[in-house]
Amino acid sequence: MLRGVHPLLGPDLLHALRSMGHGDEIVIADGNFPAAFLGPRVVRADGLTATAVAEAILTHMPLDTFAPEAALRMEVVGDPGSVPEVCRAFETLIARLAGPFPLAALERFAFYERARRAAVIVATGEPRIYANLILKKGVLEAGAAPALTEG
Repeated sequence: MLRGVHPLLGPDLLHALRSMGHGDEIVIADGNFPAAFLGPRVVRADGLTATAVAEAILTHMPLDTFAPEAALRMEVVGDPGSVPEVCRAFETLIARLAGPFPLAALERFAFYERARRAAVIVATGEPRIYANLILKKGVLEAGAAPALTEG
């Protein structure tokens, strides 16, 4: 364990987050998402919900304030105007931990295509359908990170 690091961030996920740069994207995927064969590295988070993983990530990772869409969810097939309860929970987490970012919607296959370009996919054990989220990493403002010391 480390001080100040969310306990759900295991070594593989923590490494992936730390390796990402400004503008890189991470996918948080439900248990039905085809994570293994889309291309990006997959970090397993079996037994965890997508909302728990989103909270752990957003505790540490800033969202991109320069991007028009820094948080995206998958649209419901056949009912694109519908917003599942799990996506409302994502909206609440984003507002609480990252600020006023809208949660944009992407059609299912457009979501898969975007996920192919992600830095990493976190495959959760989330049983709720449409619990898929893409987050675009931003930058830490000066003073938001601990200062480096020489020595």
